[in-house]
Amino acid sequence: MSAASARRAATLRALPGDAWRWAMYDWANSAFALIAMTSFVPLLLREHWSAGETSTEITFIWGSANSIAALLLALGAPLLGALADQGGRLRRMLAVCVAPGAICTVLLALPGAGQWTTGLSLFVLAWFGYSAANVFYDALLTEVAEPKQYDLVSAYGFALGYIGSAMLFTLCALVTVDPARFGLDSQAQAMQLSMLVVGAWWVLFSIPLLRGGRRATAAGRRPRLGAAWRQLGSTLREARSYPQLWLFLIAYFLYIDGVYTIIKMAVDFGAAINLPPSDLVFAILVTNYLGFPATLAFGFAGRRFGPRRCIYVALAVYCLVTFLASMASQVWHFYLLAAMIGLAQGGVQSLSRSMFARLAPPGKSTEMFGFYNMFGRFAAILGPILTGYTALVLDSQRLGVLAILVLLIAGFALLTRVRETL
Repeated sequence: MSAASARRAATLRALPGDAWRWAMYDWANSAFALIAMTSFVPLLLREHWSAGETSTEITFIWGSANSIAALLLALGAPLLGALADQGGRLRRMLAVCVAPGAICTVLLALPGAGQWTTGLSLFVLAWFGYSAANVFYDALLTEVAEPKQYDLVSAYGFALGYIGSAMLFTLCALVTVDPARFGLDSQAQAMQLSMLVVGAWWVLFSIPLLRGGRRATAAGRRPRLGAAWRQLGSTLREARSYPQLWLFLIAYFLYIDGVYTIIKMAVDFGAAINLPPSDLVFAILVTNYLGFPATLAFGFAGRRFGPRRCIYVALAVYCLVTFLASMASQVWHFYLLAAMIGLAQGGVQSLSRSMFARLAPPGKSTEMFGFYNMFGRFAAILGPILTGYTALVLDSQRLGVLAILVLLIAGFALLTRVRETL
């Protein structure tokens, strides 16, 4: 082992126990993001739940479902954050979101052929639980780590999420590719069984964070809705006091829209250009197994060069991915794009979170992360519906993909104007 590698390993070992428990939640909930949201639900919609809709209509339906879920979360996230800051009960409120999210994930195993409205309704509810929990999870970063550790701890969480979800997805993919070997009737049945496993995985590995930590049992005062509304209004009135934070949020709104759209629409796009489901599944595995070391590398790079410069690199990769995706037609093209996304995805997500943690004013971290998640989810409204609508009107998924470039470039340009206040 080189001296540099030894130093990086020693740095990871030196992370406090709270940071390790916090990172394990990413291991828990990333299975939902990868297996349900990114992979099997869009395949179930296209191959099992649909009832005679055309390819472009299914793309539009999937984009619309994601936009509805994002709108619900975007409207509620700041209030959720204000409630948590007022009551000081981050872990308890996280648990309140995890429980219904995991239950609805399990219930995704039930809808039958042609029942796409039931399936997507359950998905929207599960996605809301997943995303609402992230408001409190993201805010806990400022409790479990010191500011100088934000980049590395945030990256470590995403890295664990990549490797944990990839391990579970590997098992689910093996069953899905050859369901008969495991006593199942079809690939759809295998994907439905996977929903049961994902829900259980999510709950099981959330336990260390929900039960541990030096502030896990802090009672605080009981949060009240009226007081949370007043706190939220006060923060909005004070918005001019935090110009760099709000400038960052606008930039984040734009570029993360492109990132989330690619994540959510990639499998649907691959299926629309007639790539076999097995190749789609293994391309996603390539993304996640590469994401583990790449995200850790971005964490160390962010600590050395600053998170903003590293976000620039990741966004440049995403711009190239978007351009190349519009011309992809063969399986190896999709694998190449999957590898490129794996190298950049964790970096842009983890370093955006740690950069925002530095900009958030003390005492209002959860409320501010509510706005952070609101901007991210509002962004996820625009991208999928823009891609789906463009594909529907122009009858071309390829032209729909190119719309993402506008969002990535605009976000990149605004990010260059943000001054970090360390």
